[in-house]
Amino acid sequence: MIDALRGFPSDPAALAELNHREAAGWLLADGWNVCGVGDWATVWRSTDGGLAARVSPFEPAYAVFVRLCRALPDNPLLPRIELDAPLEGGGRLTVMEHLAPADQERAEAVWKRWDEADPEDPIAAVRAAAERLDAEAAEAVPYWGGLDRNPRNVMATAAGEPRLVDLFYAEGLVIYGELLKDPAAVRARFPAERRRYMAEIGAVVRTSPPEELAALKAAAQD
Repeated sequence: MIDALRGFPSDPAALAELNHREAAGWLLADGWNVCGVGDWATVWRSTDGGLAARVSPFEPAYAVFVRLCRALPDNPLLPRIELDAPLEGGGRLTVMEHLAPADQERAEAVWKRWDEADPEDPIAAVRAAAERLDAEAAEAVPYWGGLDRNPRNVMATAAGEPRLVDLFYAEGLVIYGELLKDPAAVRARFPAERRRYMAEIGAVVRTSPPEELAALKAAAQD
């Protein structure tokens, strides 16, 4: 295990016993710092700056992106995944190379390459694998959203090389809207052990009024 990860349990089963708070505690204790907060996850940067750890309390979709990266480990358009593990209660921890936002011109150029899909361009392999995984996930993942062509999903290494990230998404607005209107329908699609902390994602805790937050937490439980 590389130096920046020596503080983590080496056994995947041990990692799976941690919830998102405990995983974040490992990062904090090892000197990692928060470098980003999204709708689903918090991102931490290692002390040497080389790695980023994405920690989510509830994660229905991200494993599909990890599958894509691991299916094409040498593709220069995808980030290097160092560690990935489900967390107790339905969350996920993923550690990869640290990336920075790409400028708009670079992002547009990458998506242009995606659309052209020149067979000699490495992005053609990414597109083909992503479309295959998208079709599979549409049949298997509850509230699957599909491929996400957000310009912010193009990032860059320290050397300026482009990387595609977060290429898939779940329908968060649908999940949480239905959780308030028809909680039994949501609970039927996510086993209890995978939705224990679903009311703790960033988009919920940052914006929900106290009464709505309490209702979401109650609705997520059997």
